[in-house]
Amino acid sequence: MGDKGSETEIAEALEIARSASGEREIDLETEEATAGSSTGSSTEESTEGSTEAAGGPDLDPDAEVDSEEERPAVDAATLKSRRAFARRQWRRRWLAWRYLIVGTLVIALLLGGIWAVYFSTWLQVKGTSVHGTMKMTSAKAVAEFAAAPVGEPLATADLEAVQVRVLNGLPMVRSVNVSREWPDKIRVDVTERTPVAVVSIGGRLRALDETGAVFWDYEKAPRGLPMVNTVTGTNSDALREAAAVASALPADLAKRVDYVEVTTVDSISLELRNDKRVVWGSSAQSDTKADVLVALMKAEPDVARYDVSVPGQPVTSKSVG
Repeated sequence: MGDKGSETEIAEALEIARSASGEREIDLETEEATAGSSTGSSTEESTEGSTEAAGGPDLDPDAEVDSEEERPAVDAATLKSRRAFARRQWRRRWLAWRYLIVGTLVIALLLGGIWAVYFSTWLQVKGTSVHGTMKMTSAKAVAEFAAAPVGEPLATADLEAVQVRVLNGLPMVRSVNVSREWPDKIRVDVTERTPVAVVSIGGRLRALDETGAVFWDYEKAPRGLPMVNTVTGTNSDALREAAAVASALPADLAKRVDYVEVTTVDSISLELRNDKRVVWGSSAQSDTKADVLVALMKAEPDVARYDVSVPGQPVTSKSVG
């Protein structure tokens, strides 16, 4: 296709050249005819003078005008071919420059973007945006511990460092999601821990979540949360097991629990407020054990001891021991 197009353009160029050459020849012939006409006119004038003197007839005055009107002009096809050739030449030059112009614009936009992101004050960190339902802390406290790097480019801000500062400074926060909030904020989404029990440690009442994490101080144990009593030497694993048991208790049942007693990870029991005792065992199958216990308490409300350590074979007795 490219070769045929080139051959066509060459042919048109030759045709235009031939046309121009023809026009030049026509002009030369016209000039010669004009010169001859001038000579003829002089001769005719002499003849006319002689004729007039001799009393001969006058020549036709329209003959010279008709000669000038018969001069040939450039035909319309040649003009059209010239215009088409000029348009193709212009189009070829534009295609050659177009890629250079587009490339220059792309580079300019890229450099402008780099400058805006890393060097302009428009995209620098100006503050912290805190989100989440917070009952034990506040957005102000979260922002203070986040310590957003104000003045630094938002694109290079260390989000992991912000997350670590919030988690280490606010133990009541269970998880933190830190992200960039364009154009100039660091967004901190906070999820607080949910207390499932209260444990006494060193004479302080502490909140305990379902993972066994201790995270909050109480002046007085809140209603609806069971206490967890530990013996000397109880480790964090046993405390985690007790928290798992407490979190599996339905709300109605949890209100009836006075405290959860933890001896080891496999020896957990519940002391109810009506002086009844529940042998729970480990935290395994806690949901099933809770369902079995609720059913037993409805079926046998007068017994003093329930054993659901093996939920498939529960045992009840009239005495606590």
